[in-house]
Amino acid sequence: MNAVRSPIAEQLARRMLPSTTFVASAGVRAGERDPFVDAVLAEEGLSLGERQPRTLGDLEDDYFDLIVTLAPEAHHAALELTRSLAVEVEYWPMPDPTDTGGTREHIMAAYRDVRERLKARISRRFLLPDAENGSD
Repeated sequence: MNAVRSPIAEQLARRMLPSTTFVASAGVRAGERDPFVDAVLAEEGLSLGERQPRTLGDLEDDYFDLIVTLAPEAHHAALELTRSLAVEVEYWPMPDPTDTGGTREHIMAAYRDVRERLKARISRRFLLPDAENGSD
C-alpha cells in the first residue's frame, strides 16, 4: 500500500544512489502514512517530508528500467503491468513489520530490521554488483 516498505526503500535509495538515478515508489493501493516509518527514517537522518502513500497511477513517469517489488501482491501487479514492456522486474521479499505486536520497542525493532535489510539489498544490487556474482 506504499506506506511502509517501499517508502523506506525510496528514501534509502535516494541517499545511497547517484543523484542522477530516478527513484520513485508506489503501491498497488494507497494506504495511510505509518508513523513508525517516520521514526525509523528519522534515526537515519531521513524524512518523508510531506509525501503521502501513492499508487502506480499517481506516478508522473511510466517509463522505468527496473521495478523492484517488496511484497507478493506488488510483484504480481508489476509483472502484469510490464507484460508488454521491456522492463526488468525484481522481487526482493521483505517482511511486513505491521504484523508485529508487542511493545513500541518491539515494533520499532521490526521496522529497523526491514530498513537494514533494504539498505543491504540496495548496496548489494547497485553499489557492489560484483558481490552478487561471487567475484571480488
